Amino acid sequence: MYNFAPRPFIKEGIMKRLAFLAVLFLTAFSINSFAQLDAATMAKRQARKNLVIKEWNTDAKSHSKWLDRVTTYDDQGRKIEEIEYNQYGQAWRETFEYGSNGRIVKDVHYDGKNNPTVIRKYEYNSDGTKKKQYNYSPNGKLRTTKIYEYSISE
Repeated sequence: MYNFAPRPFIKEGIMKRLAFLAVLFLTAFSINSFAQLDAATMAKRQARKNLVIKEWNTDAKSHSKWLDRVTTYDDQGRKIEEIEYNQYGQAWRETFEYGSNGRIVKDVHYDGKNNPTVIRKYEYNSDGTKKKQYNYSPNGKLRTTKIYEYSISE
């Protein structure tokens, strides 16, 4: 009598192929998702090339108007500066620097007197998500490090 039970090495081979196909599918899906995200980001940046946005506040009674915020974008559509104002002038300012990959690698926060208060530098994972943020004092001394952890809950 012949035994029709599958041989263990055949099962193992099939399982390896299925696992490989699953990984291949998920990788292709992930790359496609990031490509779409990057395309959307690039489309937004295209629309913001050399743009300066000024936000104004107006008092309801006196109808007096004052500048609230100015956001400036570079020739590649990336935000390079943001300035917040109050009734006395500049409240704070933040500048942004980008790496060759198009992601923010450094930002500097300034107080109302235009003195730097915090310098932040960033590291990214291969998928473009933030990995670490380093916070420095104006004199360059490392204050804190923030580590980003990503998980999906069900």
